[in-house]
Amino acid sequence: MKHFGLCLLLLLIPFFAFAEERDAGFTSSPIDSIVFARMKGKSYKDDCTIPLSELCYLRVLHYDFEGNVCQGELVCNKSISNDLLEIFEALFNARYPIGRMVLIDDYDADDERSMTDNNTSCFNFRTVAGTTTLSAHSRGMAIDINPLFNPYVKQSRGKTIVSPAAAGPYVNRANSFHYKIDRQDLCYRLFIAHGFQWGGAWRSCKDYQHFEK
Repeated sequence: MKHFGLCLLLLLIPFFAFAEERDAGFTSSPIDSIVFARMKGKSYKDDCTIPLSELCYLRVLHYDFEGNVCQGELVCNKSISNDLLEIFEALFNARYPIGRMVLIDDYDADDERSMTDNNTSCFNFRTVAGTTTLSAHSRGMAIDINPLFNPYVKQSRGKTIVSPAAAGPYVNRANSFHYKIDRQDLCYRLFIAHGFQWGGAWRSCKDYQHFEK
């Protein structure tokens, strides 16, 4: 009987080791000097009006498109940090694939470059494209998920504006393709359940990657 109990314990060790690793992969912390050094002059511009105390740094595990477990990172508003941790842990448990998740500062806060690389990101102090209005990303209250496959689309003067520009093949949402966010998608359902709005439901334009609160 003792031998059976020992064998059971040995079998459970890898499970508990993975559980501890998974929990450690979903954390929230204040913006420290190391993270701020990456952000300064990029996502956190010199004229940024958002106090650092309102932001936090998240680390979340996710599966990439090849099925590898990756350590992702985000800067967001503290008021949605628990939402994001819960959502991304649920996505991880479901093995939901996210192409890439690093700070947009790795792209010098260039939204087009980040989206083209299919990078999921949150905080970036900037205006809405083509306006002087601050984006919800400026407050860390919006996040873009798998943006290459879920682009921003707007009709203007008979032309279709697509961002990122490389996302043309994914504009027609009637087509079937991998990583598409729609109302049946788990990512959509989790964000809506947490009180977020989806850019794919907007009337004047469609921003299929975008969730904000």
